Amino acid sequence: MNTAQEQRQLPEEEEINLLALLQVILRRKSVIIKICAVAVAMAVCYSLTLKNIYTATAKILPPQKESGSGLSALLSQAGGLASLAGGMSLGGSTDLYLGILKSRSVADAVIKRLNLQQEFEAKSMDEARKRLEGAVKFKAGKDGIISIDADSKDPRKAAQLANTFVAELGRRSVELNLSKAGAERVFLEKRLDVVKQDLRNAENDMKAFQEKYKTFKVDSQASAAIEGIARLKAEIITKEGQLATLRNSMTDESSEVKALQAGIARLKGQLGSMSGSGGSDVIPAVGNIPGLGVEYVRKMRELKTQEAIFEQLTKQYEVAKISEAKDSSSVQVLDEAVVPLKKSRPKRSMIVVLAAVTAFFTSIFVIFIQEYLAKLSPEDAAIIRDIKHSLRFRSHDGQTP
Repeated sequence: MNTAQEQRQLPEEEEINLLALLQVILRRKSVIIKICAVAVAMAVCYSLTLKNIYTATAKILPPQKESGSGLSALLSQAGGLASLAGGMSLGGSTDLYLGILKSRSVADAVIKRLNLQQEFEAKSMDEARKRLEGAVKFKAGKDGIISIDADSKDPRKAAQLANTFVAELGRRSVELNLSKAGAERVFLEKRLDVVKQDLRNAENDMKAFQEKYKTFKVDSQASAAIEGIARLKAEIITKEGQLATLRNSMTDESSEVKALQAGIARLKGQLGSMSGSGGSDVIPAVGNIPGLGVEYVRKMRELKTQEAIFEQLTKQYEVAKISEAKDSSSVQVLDEAVVPLKKSRPKRSMIVVLAAVTAFFTSIFVIFIQEYLAKLSPEDAAIIRDIKHSLRFRSHDGQTP
């Protein structure tokens, strides 16, 4: 029976409590109205003091990697270092271009170009960079498009700031690609000069041998051996150059480096077999050709090898020159930043609404505290008065009683 009575009494007590709370709110509604009115008035005054901020947005598409035809087809034909150089270009990486946009060099170029240090009233470039970082935001979408949002109190300045970042990104990416392509071209030029001299020496040796011993020819099997050895040597040199390039950015533990090393070892094994270390090859080894044929084959092999290397490097050199001359790294501007017609912030109505809501809940808390203090027993009221007196005494004398 007692449990049933308690269960019937709980809803009644809850209803009485809710009605009592509502009664307190209605009885002290003037406090709520005053607090909310003051908060709204202060929020309106504060929002009116804030200056309008305008946001201009530019959208760009980073250059994509070429495929199917054109330069990529020529790269695939050249192979080796040329195809590797095509795969290591700046094209097609959104994160890479975001990194360039956030770099110190691009920020400094924009600050100097627009004289932002004076506009921001910054004492140093570091301070100007921090102010610029707060005014410009970069973000990349899932589709790879990069957005540049620039904020300013002047709508024209906002559009100019976003477009300047686009221009500096394009200029910097072109410089990086051109410097990379130029370094590859210079490397190939130096290597090509060495190969030209080696080819000239091989041609002179062959000419001197033929003039000394008149016309000398070997059978078709030996000629096939010479051609095969020349191709293998050219391929080994190409892959060794590719391996040296990979080691600039990867360790020996990477799968690409290990695969190249295994391929080079396999080719060297084939070359050793064809050059005379094997005993039962389909193509006869050079050491099995007697008399003057041995010397002739060696000189012919050297000549064919240098010709193959020269041909391979010439292709790569032409590709490097095309890559350097071709402006393949310029970004594609999808949307230039235009002068915004409407402010992006502050949202004054939102500020006022948030202030009103915050003031309402604060006033509810205040009136419940007032109600609690009003219903204190005489003993508790005396304790509260004593606490107030102690606080006033401490504030005047600076010490506790």
